[in-house]
Amino acid sequence: MKIFQVLKPGMFTTVQDTGRYHYLRYGVPISGAMDLFSLVLANILVGNNPNAACVETTLTGPELQALTRTQIAITGGTGSPKINGSSVPIWQTLEICEGDVVSFGRMESGCRSYLAIRGGINTPPILGSRSTFARGGFGGIEGRQLKTADAIEGYNAPLLEVEYSTPEELQPQFRGDYKAHVVLGPQTDMFTENGISTFLSNPYKVTLEADRMGYRLEGPLIEHKGKADIISDALLPGAVQVPKNGKPIMIMQDAQTTGGYPKIAVVITPDVSLLGQVKPNDTIEFSKITVQQAHEKACEYYKLLNRLGALLMRKRAR
Repeated sequence: MKIFQVLKPGMFTTVQDTGRYHYLRYGVPISGAMDLFSLVLANILVGNNPNAACVETTLTGPELQALTRTQIAITGGTGSPKINGSSVPIWQTLEICEGDVVSFGRMESGCRSYLAIRGGINTPPILGSRSTFARGGFGGIEGRQLKTADAIEGYNAPLLEVEYSTPEELQPQFRGDYKAHVVLGPQTDMFTENGISTFLSNPYKVTLEADRMGYRLEGPLIEHKGKADIISDALLPGAVQVPKNGKPIMIMQDAQTTGGYPKIAVVITPDVSLLGQVKPNDTIEFSKITVQQAHEKACEYYKLLNRLGALLMRKRAR
């Protein structure tokens, strides 16, 4: 059934879920939400499966008209969301009536917002995911960003009897200067000690060359020991490549699956999600942790998601 009609599409608005796995060996990127934490929380707030497809907005969001009564949740960066021209809070369940207009302004903090619809978004799954991979032309709505007059289809799910909100202390903050934990490698031996120290002791600015594929960063040049090329090997979101010019590139959700630049480090999973909110001129500082510490932080991340899901389930049971 049709849930929303697109009145204005926004800058780059797509359908995303948690990603498309098991196809990297065929050259198919994972795609999925740039900020996975925010997408999962949006789904939890409307009682969806955490993997359900949502609308991902970028910098300037869309304007959507409801075609039926439903419930939504908006999470992620702060994009001045409104219903019928009146500001509404994010990180909580909101009820929508037929004819209501949901609109977003420019992002005040962060880069992306997530709109979950009760029951999820119904688009044809491609290779097990509804995520849009625009460069490949598949997933989401016809493999592209939303455009005016598109219909966003969903399911006839019963409304929740309880509306939920995320505790304020658990809502991430996006302030423009980000800190990310990394595990060094897998080609750290191709960089000088000075080069590694430079990478770990300086902030790097996100350039205008930043999108769902990755971010080119500006800052002090990172020194290689010798050659700056390798035989192409696997790339995953979070990898930090350093080409011959010494300027790092951080790989994100829609990036190619192999690359020939050495990787100085890999950003840990929770921080990849956080860095999905960076925009041009924001800065990133990288700090080294061990593999064991990375596993511990990943466990904390998933425990937090489980805790929030359990908290809302308890509220529903009352």
